Amino acid sequence: LSAGLFFFPHYGGYETYDAAQNQRTLADLQVTEWLLSQFSTIDEVKAALSSVRVVGLEKTAVVHWRIGEPSGRQVVLEIVGGVPHFYENEVGVLTNAPGFEWQLTNLTNYVNLHPGDASVQKLSGITLQPTGGNSGFLGIPGDATPPSRFVRAAFYRGTAPQRATGFDTVQQCFHLLNNFDIPVWHYIPVSYTHLRAHETLANLV
Repeated sequence: LSAGLFFFPHYGGYETYDAAQNQRTLADLQVTEWLLSQFSTIDEVKAALSSVRVVGLEKTAVVHWRIGEPSGRQVVLEIVGGVPHFYENEVGVLTNAPGFEWQLTNLTNYVNLHPGDASVQKLSGITLQPTGGNSGFLGIPGDATPPSRFVRAAFYRGTAPQRATGFDTVQQCFHLLNNFDIPVWHYIPVSYTHLRAHETLANLV
């Protein structure tokens, strides 16, 4: 398996901590380590999650998780009101809040996007044509908010060519990730991209 957690403020919420149930309690930041060390499939994780209670160390620092297996299957785990929800992640991307279902619905606002160039149009007797390449993505959001990053990630990943080798695939992944670097801003000195990583489950790296 592979897994990662993503900040999920204002939308998720865990069970209340109960000292009497310490033996079956996990802090949210321990969930990734727990599932990677105990299970080898997503179905095993789904079956076992009811055996533990997930709580937060900090009420405002809620997260959600991306979980993937070598078959290519990916799911998103979100805990809302103490209730876990698993979503099949066929688009293969995840950012932060709002919730995953909302992010998928938001993609329909960009149904006009497509790889390549926009077609030439006629308007009141004049011809309108693209001013440059890749105009099929004209209107894709470019800001650093989680919804905009989700849209960019979904379309960039979904239209990227399949590479023949693992090395070429990793190179392409880092090319795609370059589009999501968040720069350092003077008023939010810690909220920026610190590093980028890639996982290759077929080679376990």
